[in-house]
Amino acid sequence: MYQALYRKWRSRTFDQVVGQGHVTQTLKRQVASGRLSHAYLFTGTRGTGKTSCAKLLARAVNCEHPQDGNPCNDCPACLGIENGSILDVLELDAASNNRVDDIRAILDEAVYTPAAVKKRVYIIDEVHMLSAQAFNALLQILEEPPGHLMFILATTEIHKVPATIKSRCQQFAFKRIRASDIAGHLLRVAGEEGIGLTDGGAALIARLADGGMRDALSLLDQCSGGGGAVDEGRVYDCLGLAGNLETARLFQSAVQGDTEAALGQLDKLYAGGREMSALAGELSALVRDLLVRKTAPRAGTELMTGGFDGETLKNLSGRLDVPRLVQMLSLLQRTAADLARSANRRTDMELCLLALCDPTLDGSAAGLSARLARLEQGGAAAPKVAAPAPEVRPKRAALAEEAVPWEEPPLRDEDAAPEPEFVPLPDTKPEAPPPKAAVGEAAPAAEVQSAAFTVRSWPGWPAFCGKLKGLLPVSDYSFVNNTAMTEGRWDGRGLTLWVANDFLRDMLDRPAITRPMAGLVKNLTGVEAQVSVKVGKAPAEDAPAGGPVDALDAFLAQGGSNIIVE
Repeated sequence: MYQALYRKWRSRTFDQVVGQGHVTQTLKRQVASGRLSHAYLFTGTRGTGKTSCAKLLARAVNCEHPQDGNPCNDCPACLGIENGSILDVLELDAASNNRVDDIRAILDEAVYTPAAVKKRVYIIDEVHMLSAQAFNALLQILEEPPGHLMFILATTEIHKVPATIKSRCQQFAFKRIRASDIAGHLLRVAGEEGIGLTDGGAALIARLADGGMRDALSLLDQCSGGGGAVDEGRVYDCLGLAGNLETARLFQSAVQGDTEAALGQLDKLYAGGREMSALAGELSALVRDLLVRKTAPRAGTELMTGGFDGETLKNLSGRLDVPRLVQMLSLLQRTAADLARSANRRTDMELCLLALCDPTLDGSAAGLSARLARLEQGGAAAPKVAAPAPEVRPKRAALAEEAVPWEEPPLRDEDAAPEPEFVPLPDTKPEAPPPKAAVGEAAPAAEVQSAAFTVRSWPGWPAFCGKLKGLLPVSDYSFVNNTAMTEGRWDGRGLTLWVANDFLRDMLDRPAITRPMAGLVKNLTGVEAQVSVKVGKAPAEDAPAGGPVDALDAFLAQGGSNIIVE
């Protein structure tokens, strides 16, 4: 009679257990030294060796000729325990024996000494399925068990086991077995069984097993049923993974942004009976593999799910960056979670597919981050916009600190009064400002001309703010245009912004603010002016502080006796 590979190749010694050396070495030392506990708790995912190690431990503690902690498998005790003829070693499944009466029956038998072996051993698999009353009954004998009694508990959901039970057991955590270890064991088994398993097929089965040796042996058993070599193509065909190629084509259409093709492929999959939740899971696995390949190219083989071939992953990986993959995976995960509560799963899957085709439809933080990353890297072109007309104001980016020196275009404000015609002054700065004219002395002609020109060309702060609108960011212009916060004064040589506090000074004393102002001042006065920001109260605008005075005003103020104007 044929026996399944996972039963036929169950480990018979601790040394044959694959990938759990941290557990088997400790158990061997305890058996060899005789320092055994009365209760053990084995935890871990399915197919990692919990039940196998429990049976090995039951044989090892009762073996008549143990060999370095391993059972000899030849003595009557080992053979009787292995074939089930010795009733002192009992294995039961808590999923079907979870009542308190089942545990009480065990307790009634536990008080009796074993008849054929040294220790009475109870192996309780899936112990987390016991009821609360059954746990309380088990706790009674775990508290003070007789010397001939040993309990070995196994579970895949350790969080469901009460803390009072865990505290009375030695706990061993079984890890997922590495894919490389599983592949090596599969090749050894295939060699013994005469199965033509290739290295690629073994690696693929190992990744599909998801860390479980029992699953890997079952998959090998299934793929080798038809005879012939077991390679990657054979594994895909036998396990029904050829549909993953259709899933990859659907995802490729989404990556290319071909919404029509993607919806058509989704319709074919739906008509063919594909469940939308399963499709979302397959797409999530594909995007996860792409993300692993992108972020961990060296160690990625061990982390792959194995459902998709390397050529498909290679072609898709080059088109997507990490933020885009994260956004896609987050969207698929949310959709897969919501499909269980959906009234129309097909519609929800179509909406998800539309968001995969067009990232702008994903309003989540991950979607926004992906779009920003693509724009920064130049991977996605921004939406095309018509070229701005000549009347459009200059772009705000020109005001940034990294921009070229400010060159203000001619203002076109139909509402403003006509500007006075003038001849610009020479583009040279005097080393020092010319001396002011004292009372009774004649003012130099050049100073009179410059002072009259620059002061009279200044429109006043309110009018200046009106012309400044559109040249500054809205948030900054709101501070500048608020007279309760900011006042500007022109003294003929420079523009000073008087602000109410240090915060406003820090906000406005930036090239992005001062350069547009300096450009506007030059257009109005023809002077290459400096713009400074100070904290305090602005002087009256009709009496500029520290600047050149108008010659005619000074003459009239002094009665015209000592001022000579040429």
